[in-house]
Amino acid sequence: MRLLAPVLLCLLAGACAPGRGLPDLPPAAPGAYRLGPGDVVRLITFGEDATTGEFRVDDSGAIALPLVGAVQASGLSTQALGARVAAALQRENMLRAPSVVAEVTAYRPIFVLGEVSKPGQYAYQPGMTVVTAAAVAGGFTYRAIQDYAAVARTVDGVAVEGKATRKSFVQPGDVITIFERRF
Repeated sequence: MRLLAPVLLCLLAGACAPGRGLPDLPPAAPGAYRLGPGDVVRLITFGEDATTGEFRVDDSGAIALPLVGAVQASGLSTQALGARVAAALQRENMLRAPSVVAEVTAYRPIFVLGEVSKPGQYAYQPGMTVVTAAAVAGGFTYRAIQDYAAVARTVDGVAVEGKATRKSFVQPGDVITIFERRF
């Protein structure tokens, strides 16, 4: 009975609930969205069809442009990518004063695991929170802990994992785990 008392106390207090021991997830850095491998960007070069189109950021973080070659995109905002492509076009003497605009057409996916109706890979949408990610995955199951979840993400090349609330913002590439409640 002595061994059972601490376990019962832990269960009744909710202190041993799954994920309770995780550190809080650090908030995402404010500012413009940063491109990464798997994102698809549309580049529009005014008056130049050869460098206008959709391009995927490859595993090395670059996009392959016709007539220019690889241009590093990972870690850049869309505005910075447009400026970098314009500089590359000018450096290659393709255009004198290029005007380039970049926009994200497809973000890296998110992954929702655990106690949701349809765990899996889903398209990221700007402004997504943990609860909207769970909703996209079919909603919580009846066994789900709905107050918090674990989120694993890569920040500056380092994998971090922490506890996130329902209102925490999700980033592309995040892996969200919804825990099972203990009855």
